[in-house]
Amino acid sequence: RMSTWTRQRKTVAELKGNVHVALQVDVGDSTSVATLIKNVGSQFQTPLSIVVNCAGVGKMSSVVDVPEEDYDHQLRVNLKGTFLVYQAAVKAMLVSKVPEAAIVNIASILGKCGLANAAAYAASKGGVIAFTKSLAQELAGTNIRVNVLLPGATQTPMLDCMPEEIVKAIIGSVPMRRIARPEEVADAAAYLCSSRSSYITGTSMEVAGGLCA
Repeated sequence: RMSTWTRQRKTVAELKGNVHVALQVDVGDSTSVATLIKNVGSQFQTPLSIVVNCAGVGKMSSVVDVPEEDYDHQLRVNLKGTFLVYQAAVKAMLVSKVPEAAIVNIASILGKCGLANAAAYAASKGGVIAFTKSLAQELAGTNIRVNVLLPGATQTPMLDCMPEEIVKAIIGSVPMRRIARPEEVADAAAYLCSSRSSYITGTSMEVAGGLCA
């Protein structure tokens, strides 16, 4: 199975032009995140103005059986990682005084409605939703907008790790009776990062095929 880092480098290699770069980071480590933001600043002449927090991990397990380290790992990547990237990015944005900036955090529809055997994951994503709304209020007087996406089941490597019967059950619960394509989530993120959403901040946008509507 191809590692996440290998996939990202492959994606960058496939993109047109020479303005794309893949940088490795541990979002749960503040030093690693600070190095990332510094490297972004040195790689590009244009100041940082868009951030999409999309690092995420998940593991299905009964709440009575989930190991403490699994719970901690999901919160470390999904929630703490979002906080650390946000903190470092906003500092850079405020220093550079970019005229417009946007941050999009990727949560999950499960952060809204929960799911049996996914309590740790749902809790971490619910935290991202509340975190985003707080950030939007805190930064409302600046030129930085903060929104959150709530995708449903999406065709990603994370979904590939789920048992087939679980995936079928998820699809059966979605009113549109299918899972999302990655580009559908990406299009929503692109909209929230663009000037077309210049008066939108603190919004939770669901991309879940009607699940939990």
